[in-house]
Amino acid sequence: MADFGNLGDKAKDFADSEKGEDLTDQGLDRADDAADTVSGGKFDEQTDAARDAGDRRFGQ
Repeated sequence: MADFGNLGDKAKDFADSEKGEDLTDQGLDRADDAADTVSGGKFDEQTDAARDAGDRRFGQ
């Protein structure tokens, strides 16, 4: 059976690494682009603000 006790710590450590930063940025960019596509850009300012908030939360 796998040890999931420190999985959250490992995920945070990865997200704080340079590679993790790049991957979280890519994911946030994709989510922002998808939201803009679905809404036809109607909520561009809000999706950009959400993307920036996510980057502050998950970024280095």
